[in-house]
Amino acid sequence: MVVAQIVNIVLPVFGLIAIGYGVAWSRLLDRTVGEALADFVFVIAIPMLIFRTIATADFSGAEPWRIWLPYFAALAVMWAIGDLLIRKLFGRDARAGLVGGVSASYSNTVLVGIPLIIAAYGNDGAVAIALIVAVHMPSLMVASAILIVRAERRDGVSEPGGGARVIVRTVVVNLVTNPIIIGLVLGLLWRLIDLPYEGLPATLINRLADVAATLALFAMGMSLRKYGMRRNIPAGIALSVVKLILMPGLVLLFARYVVPMPPVWVKVAVVAAACPTGVNAYLLASRFRTGEALASNTISISTAFAVATVTLWMTVLEWL
Repeated sequence: MVVAQIVNIVLPVFGLIAIGYGVAWSRLLDRTVGEALADFVFVIAIPMLIFRTIATADFSGAEPWRIWLPYFAALAVMWAIGDLLIRKLFGRDARAGLVGGVSASYSNTVLVGIPLIIAAYGNDGAVAIALIVAVHMPSLMVASAILIVRAERRDGVSEPGGGARVIVRTVVVNLVTNPIIIGLVLGLLWRLIDLPYEGLPATLINRLADVAATLALFAMGMSLRKYGMRRNIPAGIALSVVKLILMPGLVLLFARYVVPMPPVWVKVAVVAAACPTGVNAYLLASRFRTGEALASNTISISTAFAVATVTLWMTVLEWL
C-alpha cells in the first residue's frame, strides 16, 4: 500500500516531465515556447509560490539549521566526490571537475523538488523545502564564483579583468536580481510587517502560485529536449549515481544520526537530495565553454532514473 501511494505521487510528477519532453520532441510546440514557459515559471510562478509559503507558513519552533546542516554538509561532500571523479578517473581539467562537482550535488529543487515535495508532504513539506531553497541557490552562486576563479587559474585560462572584485560584484548583482531570492525576501518582509494575507492580493498570488508546480514540470520536460544525450556518457552515469544514490543516503545518515530533525523534515531533505541534477550545472558549463556534454548527460540521465530512485528513497523513508 505504501509503495502504491508513493508511485501515485511520483509518476504524475515525472509524467508531466515526460509529456513536456514529448511535446518538444514532436515539435508540437516550438522550442521558444518552452523557453518562454520556463521564464514564466522561474520569474513569476515559482517566486509567487515561495512568497506565499514564506508569508503564510507556521515557523513556530522551527530551527532551520537542523535541515541546513545535514543537507549542505552532504552537498559539499558530493561536490568534492564529483570533482575528483571527473579529474582523476576521467582525466579532465579543473574547470570540467567543477562542472562535475556541481552536477553531482546540485539538485533541481525548484522545478522538480518543490512540486514533488508539496505533492507528497503538503504544507509541512513546503516549509521545509522553502528553507532549503532559501540557501541552495545563493550558496551555489557564491561557491561557484569562488571556485571558477580557482579552476581557471589552475587551467591557465584566467581572463584579464576577472579578479575577485569583478566576481563579487557579479555574484551580488545576480543575487539581488534573482526572482526566487526576491520572492523569499518579500515573503520575509510580509511576515515581519505582519500584513494580512487576504483579499485581492491573496487571490492573485494564489492563482499564479497554484499553476507553478504543473508548469514547472512541463517546462522542465521541454528543456530536457535541448540538453539531450551527448558524448562521454559513462561520466554522466557516474555522476548520476553519486547524485541519486550517494547524496540522499548521506543526507539520511546525517539527519538520523548526527543532527536529528522532525520526521517530515528528514523526508524532505532526503527527497530534495534525491532530485535530479539542476540545469544550473549546464549554465556553469556554458560559462566555462567546457563540460557542456558532461552536464547535459548528467541532467538527462539523472532525470530519467530519478523516477525509480525517488520512489526507492520515499519507500525507504516510509519504512524507517
